Amino acid sequence: MAAITEPIPATADQYNDDILRVLAPPSPLYVITVLLLAGMVGAGVAALAYQTYWGMGVAGLQNPVFWGVYITTFVFWVGIAHAGTLISAILFLFRAKWRNAINRGAEAMTVFAVMTAALFPLIHIGRIWKFYFMIPYPNQRGLWTNFKSPLEWDVFAVNTYATISILFFFVGLIPDLAAARDRVSDWRRYLYGALALGWRGTAEQWRAHSRAVLHLSGLATPLVLSVHSVVSWDFAMSVVPGWHTTIFAPYFVAGAIFSGMAMVVTVMVPVRKAFGLEGYIRMEHFDNMGKFIVLTSTIVGYAYAVEYFMAWYSANPYEQMSFWHRAFGDYWWATWIMISCNVVVPLPLWIKKVRLNIPFFWVLTIFINIGMWFERYVIITTGLSHEYSPAAWGYYTPSWVELTILAASFGFFLMFFLIFLRMFPIIAIQEVKELHYEGHHEGGAH
Repeated sequence: MAAITEPIPATADQYNDDILRVLAPPSPLYVITVLLLAGMVGAGVAALAYQTYWGMGVAGLQNPVFWGVYITTFVFWVGIAHAGTLISAILFLFRAKWRNAINRGAEAMTVFAVMTAALFPLIHIGRIWKFYFMIPYPNQRGLWTNFKSPLEWDVFAVNTYATISILFFFVGLIPDLAAARDRVSDWRRYLYGALALGWRGTAEQWRAHSRAVLHLSGLATPLVLSVHSVVSWDFAMSVVPGWHTTIFAPYFVAGAIFSGMAMVVTVMVPVRKAFGLEGYIRMEHFDNMGKFIVLTSTIVGYAYAVEYFMAWYSANPYEQMSFWHRAFGDYWWATWIMISCNVVVPLPLWIKKVRLNIPFFWVLTIFINIGMWFERYVIITTGLSHEYSPAAWGYYTPSWVELTILAASFGFFLMFFLIFLRMFPIIAIQEVKELHYEGHHEGGAH
């Protein structure tokens, strides 16, 4: 493998030309793809309207499993959102320069993933127009939310995470919006001019911008740990066998970073190829993301092993029964898909040549995301379907309504991401320029 070198462009204008090329008029293939994704979203809206009219009975939810695909997908998308905060905030604080070419795409992915996740608690309650019962505010009904409920904690966690993520995303985008403003001549010039907030690139503006990014990074970093920990407590605060365990918080956080980093690769590989950004999203980025995936996969695999060990070591018959059922009962197929995709599939990434084989790496990340969705599905369905009393056991099968809305969530996420691609720079122009000039001042390539 040849040595990894700095990006090809040598001047600031070349950086602007290459990265702002994505703002050119879209190709017919792009338009068709967005319309297909919009069709998926439309199918999901139709399924939701059908469920709203006929009631939650059209979903597969029934006694004893009243959490299913909707809550599974909610947890999945909250996990996907963690990669953007990790790459942008935590790696920024640790001065990991390699993050600069992929942080913008990861931040956009975070915002759209949080938007997607926020839909599912609303869908799950059935009567969507009653959502305000979850929001604490003074009202004439004299009602107040139950702050002891972990589901209420989700409202605060997701809203806080969405607010900080959007602020962090927007603040980082301001210098590039100004660059785009000076390059386009159509209606977008006014949009970029308004969003750039009068940015002129003065020294004072750059100092204020740097301080804002630093402070938002400090605020966002604890959210990586707290938000998915709160989501894990939706389960761990109960007494359901298989859920009531202290490992859930670190286990969920590691799984969130694992799935989020995999989704970054899944999304950025086609973007890199379609827009000719190989000089910016380089092999070293995939190498480092592969190392993160290997690390978090190892933690997730360890958590799986600890769960089974503690079930055996506790000598609790209910815990032992729950985990035996998870591996060999009605949902054995989902459990083994989970273990195969999350523990076995990432193993080749220990080899550097595999991490640098982009097509193979990309396929691996798709399987990882499938496995992480099934992880949440296994936790929820096996826990609820086999609790303490055999008389209350049951089996959950998702209905076509739930599966249609699940597919629509991916269409919703990808549609917004593709629209973003054509409206805003997918790579942080000023940050990759900074890397380029640092490399020259240090007297060598990166």
